[in-house]
Amino acid sequence: MKQLEGQFLPLGKFMDRPEGWGRQQGRTVYQRLLQFVEENPGSVIFLISLTGVQRMDISFASEAIVELVLRFRRSKGFSIIDPVNADLTENIDAACLKKNQPITVLENQQIKMIGPKPSEGTREALEFVMDRPYARASDLATEGGVSLNNASMKLKKLWDQGFLLRQEKASDSGGVEFIYYRIS
Repeated sequence: MKQLEGQFLPLGKFMDRPEGWGRQQGRTVYQRLLQFVEENPGSVIFLISLTGVQRMDISFASEAIVELVLRFRRSKGFSIIDPVNADLTENIDAACLKKNQPITVLENQQIKMIGPKPSEGTREALEFVMDRPYARASDLATEGGVSLNNASMKLKKLWDQGFLLRQEKASDSGGVEFIYYRIS
């Protein structure tokens, strides 16, 4: 098993200018981003680069970025890379919080989540997966000291909430198992 590969998505190339303001401009950029994602059906993870984006408000971030992430929640993942400044990340974070959608940010070789935080009961399971490219419920149960059922429920909840991606695989026992991936 290997880490899922990411498709580079340069946000600035989909904008008419380096500043994103308001819902209307956000909806226009959303349509362009949506077309790009749909033209790349084999890609599961998209790395949204903020290079060339100077400023954006919360409304633009909500309509252009967070709506795209919400549309593909549980089937495709999106990470923010190359954050130019803290203001951009802060406005995307506020939009994520408003729409209850987490997004991974890759900055200086560090992975962090913005938007809503996982519940206390699932936080350790998320940290477990974030420390590796992928994990199974059996891995979490063995290394995390929880029952297999509990591990499975926690990972499924994180997937449902948009913190993780998952793929279905045939297990060695002949059944089905899910492989959970961090979105990065």
